[in-house]
This record gives sequence, structure tokens and C-alpha cells, in this order.
Amino acid sequence: MYPVNTRPIAGLLATALVLVWASLGAATLPSATAAPCSDAEVVFARGTTEPPGVGGVGQAFVDALRSQVGGRSVGVYAVDYPATNDFATSVPAGANDASAHVRNTAASCPNTRIVLGGYSQGAAVMDTITETMPADVANHVAAVAVFGNPKSAFARSLSAGPLPAISPLYVPKTIDLCVPGDLICSDGGTMFQHLLYVQTGMTDQAATFAASRL
Repeated sequence: MYPVNTRPIAGLLATALVLVWASLGAATLPSATAAPCSDAEVVFARGTTEPPGVGGVGQAFVDALRSQVGGRSVGVYAVDYPATNDFATSVPAGANDASAHVRNTAASCPNTRIVLGGYSQGAAVMDTITETMPADVANHVAAVAVFGNPKSAFARSLSAGPLPAISPLYVPKTIDLCVPGDLICSDGGTMFQHLLYVQTGMTDQAATFAASRL
């Protein structure tokens, strides 16, 4: 069933990322769908140490998207994974769960437009599944929105292997947002910027992008 070969992100600011969910709030959003097959579905992976659900960034993104799609229904699936500092096992677990759900949705609800999303470690989860899912699944994915995607020189220096990246098949439908000075996705800066995706309006920006593709 297309298991993920881990390319671990071990050591990626294990201590600092504990601040993420506390700063953003413990907002969660359980899996929910108004009908057996919704018009669209957001599959979102939360950041490191956030409690189960979609997390603060994910919640803001989903709320903004729902406000922009008129009467269309938007279901939500919160990726079920540890989101711990043990990146070598946490990221592959998230990728396996997300991939299985996306493939199942594409098969059982072929008209549902899927939106992939992730924040921080969750962004790495989404990077990974775009590289590992069968190519035909991409036809069911309308948009990808990632926030604070680990790809800086600093992030690479802490990784035990190459960091995952969005597959070329998905790049045209992806919005990859990085707050200037975010130490995880840009060279230089601090962890403070890594916590500002809601405050800077980037979740709204990503929702506008995704809505335009549904």
C-alpha cells in the first residue's frame, strides 16, 4: 500500500517547536463531512507538539476557505499522526495516514476536490505524500497549501537525510508560504516568525488560492 520510505527530519528544533501549539492555541478540528462526499475536503497535518486535530494554522486556513466557497461543502480530515519531536518516525507515520486517506477519498468520492495542507512538520508530511502517491491521485487534488515548510539551510543542517519537497507534479497547484525570517523555511531569522502564519494573514492568502482552484 505505498508505504513511505522515511527521509527523517530528525533534530529539527525539537525544543523550540514545543512553543508552536501553545502560541497558536490548542485549536483542533476533528474529521467532519456534511455529506457522504463533500464538494471539497481539506486534508491537513498539524505542526510539531500540537494536540490532535488540525492545529491553530490549520483551523484558521479551514475557516478562511469555508468563508470563500459559497454554498459548497468543505469536509476536513485531520491527519492522524504523532507530531512529536521524533521526526524519523513521526513524519512517515503522518505520510502513511495522509496518503491512505487521500487515496481512499479519490477512489470513493471521485468528484470531491481535495486540498492538501500542512504546517511545519505537517508541511513535510504533505511534501512526502506528493512524492509517494500514485500519479493519478494528483488529478483529484485541487490545491496544496504548506506553511513554514522545512527547507532552510539550517533545517537541512539538522536533518539526518534530505528534506522532502513538493513533487513537480503538484508544484503548479501549490502555495508554499514562508514568513520572512522564519528560521525553518528561510535562511536567517528566528523561531518567532515561525509562529506568525495566522497573524500575518498567510492563512487567508492560502485559502484564497485554494478557493480559486476548487
